[in-house]
Amino acid sequence: MLKRWSAAVLGSVLLVSTLSACGGENASDSSSPGAAKGDGKITMGFAQVGAESGWRTANTKSIQDAATAAGIDLKFSDAQQKQENQIKAIRSYIAQKVDVIAFSPVVESGWDTVLKEAKDAKIPVILTDRAVDSKDTTLYKTFLGSDFVVEGKKAGDWLVKEYQGKTDPVNIVELQGTTGSAPANDRKSGFADAIKAAPNMKIIASQTGDFTRAKGKEVMEAFLKANPKIDVLYAHNDDMALGAIEAIEAAGKKPGTDIKIISVDAVKDGMTALAAGKINHIVECSPLLGPQLMDLAKKVVKGETVEPRILTVETEFTPEQAKAALPDRKY
Repeated sequence: MLKRWSAAVLGSVLLVSTLSACGGENASDSSSPGAAKGDGKITMGFAQVGAESGWRTANTKSIQDAATAAGIDLKFSDAQQKQENQIKAIRSYIAQKVDVIAFSPVVESGWDTVLKEAKDAKIPVILTDRAVDSKDTTLYKTFLGSDFVVEGKKAGDWLVKEYQGKTDPVNIVELQGTTGSAPANDRKSGFADAIKAAPNMKIIASQTGDFTRAKGKEVMEAFLKANPKIDVLYAHNDDMALGAIEAIEAAGKKPGTDIKIISVDAVKDGMTALAAGKINHIVECSPLLGPQLMDLAKKVVKGETVEPRILTVETEFTPEQAKAALPDRKY
């Protein structure tokens, strides 16, 4: 899993922004790209990051199912975690004159040129799950997703509370998400800001695990070899945490006891590990953005003004709460 911000069917949506809306730039005539065709059917081009985690798989299914339910013709591409593949896909959608483009950026930087091409073609763009760092906010209509800084802060706040009143050093290792991505950048900064409240806490190693289970295991193995005393693991997503658990157990240590683990996402496998006590705390990041995305697509194609920043509403889970939530968990 750039700076990021559940689905309409699961909860209420919080609209928050201090930015001005794009106003008249949403309007387009019925003969131009960005306006629904004569039959009223909207065509959306969606460029997905990849399939690097259980979260992303659930996100893709939510988008595909919601497009079908909304009667939207979805053209879908998998970038396999490469920015050049996403840019190629977006240019293909522009050439095909789709009505709206949506994508979850692999990294935050390097999008201005292709987004300007979409704007010049009068095709509105919606960012989902991850943000871009473009200074020109007219290049896209809105950003739908989580606040990743807040997620990192929630993880750090829990840890500070867990060790409240203790003065012994707390050695933390961090499994970061994909380098340069909004969730990796923001979850790192939010967590770092939160643990400043506890000077005995120190991040002794921090490295990317690319949001994958295999890389999470590999990096955790290296952490364990290089650092004889690790008290806490902070993983930017559940898949990396689950990989790390394999490495911790292989090293003869007990995850959740010998090394406390905090993660982000709350996918079913992560919640199962939390309920079993192998993870101590999970901050939710819902992947079920499909229904909200389709609703936004219809609005921007009609030329309606939408909020430039739409946040999803999410929670946190303890082991006990995970046990209660698991029977009805959909992802």
